[in-house]
Amino acid sequence: MSRMKNICSLMSDNIAVLIIVFSVIAFFYPGGFSWATNYTTIFLGVAMFGMGLTIKAEDFRVVFTRPKELFIGCLLQYTVMPLAAFALAKLFHLPTDLALGVILVGCCPGGTASNVITYVAGGDVPLSVGMTIVSTILAPLCTPVLVYFLAGSWVEVSLLTMMMSVVKVVLVPVLAGILLYRLFPKQVDKIRDFLPLVSVIAIVMIISGIVGSNAQKIVTCGALVMIVVAIHNGIGLLLGTAAAKALKLEETKVTAIGIEVGMQNSGLAISLATANFAANPLATLPGAIFSVWHNISGTFYAGIRNRKKGKKREEAIKTAVE
Repeated sequence: MSRMKNICSLMSDNIAVLIIVFSVIAFFYPGGFSWATNYTTIFLGVAMFGMGLTIKAEDFRVVFTRPKELFIGCLLQYTVMPLAAFALAKLFHLPTDLALGVILVGCCPGGTASNVITYVAGGDVPLSVGMTIVSTILAPLCTPVLVYFLAGSWVEVSLLTMMMSVVKVVLVPVLAGILLYRLFPKQVDKIRDFLPLVSVIAIVMIISGIVGSNAQKIVTCGALVMIVVAIHNGIGLLLGTAAAKALKLEETKVTAIGIEVGMQNSGLAISLATANFAANPLATLPGAIFSVWHNISGTFYAGIRNRKKGKKREEAIKTAVE
C-alpha cells in the first residue's frame, strides 16, 4: 500500500515530465492516442470529480477568513490572463484557431497544479486552494462571458452553450465530488492518496490525444504557439507577483497569488474548444502546450521564490548576529 502511495505521489509531482513523455510518443505514434480526443470532456470531468473529492470543509473557511487575498487573486485571475491573451493574439496576428485557443486558456480559472507548485515554493497553500475553488466556482459565469467579449471578433461565440459546457465539465463534477466526500468521508479518506493519480492520468490522456490528433499541424505552427504560450504564462506569473507585492501582502501570499494567476486550468480550455468550436480544430493546441509549459515554468518559479526566501533568512540571521 505504501509503495502504491509513493508511486502516486511520484507521478503527481512529475506530471510535467509525464506530459512531455506521452506527448512525444503521441507525436510520433498519433494513431495510439488520437482516439482520446473523443473523450476529452469525460477525462476532464473525471479530473474535476477527483478535485471535488479532495476538498474538505476547512478549505472553504479560507473564503471567510481571507476574503481580501481571495478577492485580489480572483480579480487578477480574470483580468490579467484574459487581457494578456487578447493582446498577444493581436500582437502576433494569430490565425483564428490559435487566437481562440490562447484566449480560451486566458479566460479559464486556476488549475489544481498551482496548489502543488505553491507547496513546493513555500507559499500559502490554503490560500492557493481557496483561490482555485473560488475561481472554479465562478468559471461558469466568468469564462464564457470573457470568451464572448474577447474572442467575438474572431469567431461567433454562443454564450449560453458555453456556460452549459462549463457547468457540465467543471461545476457538476466538482460539486458531486464534494457531496460524495460529505456523505462518505471515511471511505473517501481511505483512497485520498490515490485520487491525484486519477487526475494525472486524465490530464495526460487529454493532452496526448490533442498532440496525436494535430501531429502534422504542430510541425507548422508549434513554435509560434510555444512562444505565445510562454509569454502569456510569464505575464501571469510576473504581474500576479508584482500586483500582490504592490498591495504589500505577506511573501507567502505573494507566492500563492503569483502562481495561481499564472497557472490555468488548460484542460478546461481544451474541453471548451472541443465541445464548442469543432470548426476550429487547432483551438485545442494552445491549451495542450500550456499544460506542459506551465508545470515547467511553475517549477522554475518555485525555485526562484525559494532562493529569495533563503537569502532573506540569511540576511535576517546576519542582522540578528550583528
